[in-house]
Amino acid sequence: FQVKSENRKTIWNTEEVPEGSEFDDTWDPREQPEYQILFKQCVGTEDVFFGMTRKDPSTACCEDMVIKIKLPETKHSDITLDIQDKVLDLRTPKKKLLLHLPYPVDSKNGKARFLSEEETLEVTLRVSREFDFINFV
Repeated sequence: FQVKSENRKTIWNTEEVPEGSEFDDTWDPREQPEYQILFKQCVGTEDVFFGMTRKDPSTACCEDMVIKIKLPETKHSDITLDIQDKVLDLRTPKKKLLLHLPYPVDSKNGKARFLSEEETLEVTLRVSREFDFINFV
């Protein structure tokens, strides 16, 4: 058992700082865009008609999270998007969104598409919960 030497002047450990707080800038004057979080679920006839699996309509049984962000007067080339396991950070010249996600996600395998007619960015992320390998077999 080895004890790490810590700097006694620090007021918290790095493990105590919430993920995504490095992006938070309270002095940034850009406004937050409108957004909504939706959940998607893959179902088959065995789920819908026969009830053979443990799936129900709750968010706990959804595999994907879809975040729709309204970005009026924005070009797709102006969008900067950073996804962490628990945080979405979006920045444009006029808007800024720091969103702490309701579930951890697979940050390496998400999809984003900009719907220019609707002026909306649609981000689809795979939810990664601890026991999904048991629940969704």
